[in-house]
Amino acid sequence: MAKPRAPRPTSTSRPPQGLPDRDTLLRFLREAGEADKNDLAKAFGLKGEGRRALRQMVKQLEAEGVLGKRGRKGFAEAGALPPVGVVDVVERDADGDLYVRLAKGGEDAPAVRLAPGAHEAMAGAPGLGDRLLVRFERLADGLFEAKVIKRLGQSAHKVLGVVRKSRREIRVEPVDRKSRETLVLFEAEAGELRDGDLVLAQISGFSAAAHTRYGPKRGKVLEVVGREDQPRAASLIAIHAHGIPTGFSAAAEAEAEAGQAPELGGRTDLRDLPLITIDPADARDHDDAVFAHADDAPGNAGGHVVWVAIADVASYVRPGSPLDREAREKANSVYFPDRVEPMLPERLSNGLCSLRQGENRACLAVRMVFDKDGRKLSHRFARGLMRSAAKLSYEQAQAAIDGRPDDATGPLMDGVLTPLWTAYRTMKRGRDKRSPLDIESTERRIVISPEGEVVSITPRASLEAHKLIEEMMVQANVCAAETLEQKRTPLIYRVHDAPSLEKLQNLGDFLATIGMAWNKGEAARTTRFNKLLELTRAGPHAEIVNEVVLRTQMQAHYSPDNIGHFGLNLDRYAHFTSPIRRYADLVVHRGLIRALGLGEEGLSDYDIARLRETAEHITLAERRAMAAERDATDRYIAAYMERHVGAEFEGRITGVTRFGLFVRLAETGADGLAPVSTLGDEYFIHDDKAHALVGERSGRRWRLGAPVTIRLTEAAPITGGLIFEMVSEPEPPDPKAPRPRLGVRARGARRPPGRRR
Repeated sequence: MAKPRAPRPTSTSRPPQGLPDRDTLLRFLREAGEADKNDLAKAFGLKGEGRRALRQMVKQLEAEGVLGKRGRKGFAEAGALPPVGVVDVVERDADGDLYVRLAKGGEDAPAVRLAPGAHEAMAGAPGLGDRLLVRFERLADGLFEAKVIKRLGQSAHKVLGVVRKSRREIRVEPVDRKSRETLVLFEAEAGELRDGDLVLAQISGFSAAAHTRYGPKRGKVLEVVGREDQPRAASLIAIHAHGIPTGFSAAAEAEAEAGQAPELGGRTDLRDLPLITIDPADARDHDDAVFAHADDAPGNAGGHVVWVAIADVASYVRPGSPLDREAREKANSVYFPDRVEPMLPERLSNGLCSLRQGENRACLAVRMVFDKDGRKLSHRFARGLMRSAAKLSYEQAQAAIDGRPDDATGPLMDGVLTPLWTAYRTMKRGRDKRSPLDIESTERRIVISPEGEVVSITPRASLEAHKLIEEMMVQANVCAAETLEQKRTPLIYRVHDAPSLEKLQNLGDFLATIGMAWNKGEAARTTRFNKLLELTRAGPHAEIVNEVVLRTQMQAHYSPDNIGHFGLNLDRYAHFTSPIRRYADLVVHRGLIRALGLGEEGLSDYDIARLRETAEHITLAERRAMAAERDATDRYIAAYMERHVGAEFEGRITGVTRFGLFVRLAETGADGLAPVSTLGDEYFIHDDKAHALVGERSGRRWRLGAPVTIRLTEAAPITGGLIFEMVSEPEPPDPKAPRPRLGVRARGARRPPGRRR
């Protein structure tokens, strides 16, 4: 006879310790937005029987419709929406309004209307199946509305790719090297397409093989956007892949064309000041000009007065206008090696708002006074009319100061250039005392011929002229933030948080591998990082230490809440000096106009109410632009490197992963991957603390920062990918490391490099 089971606990049994009641659980989920069962168990400290009881409670609440699924494991209160979420466009009603639903929401997640007009200025209005990042806002009637923050590149249902025609089929191969979504086209639809066409295609069904979900999916071409072999295809791909808004509406163009050259009116006349612009040699827009002279005020011997004048974009871009809406949507200009996608139409960006030599221009200027130690004593703003005395390049100005003036700079030496440099060297004393992060970043200049071919890739020189302009712009930005705070006018700060404890610990782990001490528990300070950089600057590890310190930093962003700027070591900082190419600066200009009573184009109450939304949007747009610029650069570099396949190069390991090593080439700065299969004839284990791949049998290592020689085996311009084969041998084992254990995978040697097919 079977032994009877123990009776189940009845409803009168005492619940496990810590188990929340229904109301407490729902309140927690309401505040958290969503959580999975493990999150809930950890939050309430549940183990064993408590976890089992929690699972039963969640299951019961889900059955009652009180909880809804979020993804595979998550739960939320039924019908709840987070403040910000990733959504898919799921339907369009008879009036043409689009509705979205949470991408990982369950059946309870409601369909929410996309705010009308929120997507008009985007690069192609969203369509069914598109994936967006939105903000959910509750309306007066209790319903929700979704406002677009950004499009998430290509949608989950769309592919930007290249047409490949063969005898058997016609495919679209994605240009995104991370994507595997190859599509097969119906031959009837692809008849007019050519091999090599760049197209935007949409997934239209399961695989080409009938009745199966495996293999390539069927696709439908929505648009032909160009050719893979056409000049400047790299930037075209980046624009489409990242959803960069392009062009301007007829209304915005008309508004820009209607702009008129400025008149003095009530402006301060600054035309007698010999303000000059110093920019890259190929710059087409000039939004800042500078001038300095010794301060003759009593009590400030050795001090200087520095003027920074910035294009008055606010006088042409009025709040709420079509031009303003599209500038806000773009949020910044996007710079590619071969073109610029500007935030403002050319009539403004290269015309009325560009501080051209010898032409009257509206400006917002700040006059700053510094003492002999570079400490700022005072500042004041003026809305003025200026006339640039000269347009110089960085190289031109630097050559003049170094004793090689030309026809343009010779007449400016005594009255303009020498006082500017004297003032800067005074300001530098204050900068050195402040000790902002002194990370060196080597930028590469990609030179492209008129035919679109990459001619050369060279490092950009870092000149004192660059540092002069940078420091004067930094101080002008500080003045803007200080003035708006003093006037109690809300603003968008440029903020930069200190590195997290985790990042500091990772830095310490890496430094231990090169024999350098780092106190992981000590607070992050710029002086600590600068001391580390100075100690290693002349040694063999300078480049990689600089790189790892850079990776340790957080990303700067825009916010209406001030947390200071760690990298610059400043308590308050706002972007003010580039309103032609950054919407954040235009917002700060409007704030100053409002705070100081300088005109009617000041920041409106409506704009103040949505400063947080604007800050989030322009931060995301900035990151979108950075990703697009980086992708285009990678593709141009791959096109340049394609002619060098088979050649050997010197480089340095800049990344260590379980699947291989990332290597940066010394000459061009090109980055590529050396797959683990090319590293040797044994199995390599990823030691994340040592930042190395370690041979399981031999203990030999491939270490972060190690110099190596590699052979280029593959360059793919269409994706920007470079594949390397390792020529160097790994370093000897670390004598302090534990003796390697022979694992199962190590008993069978891998194929030597070059033998794979």
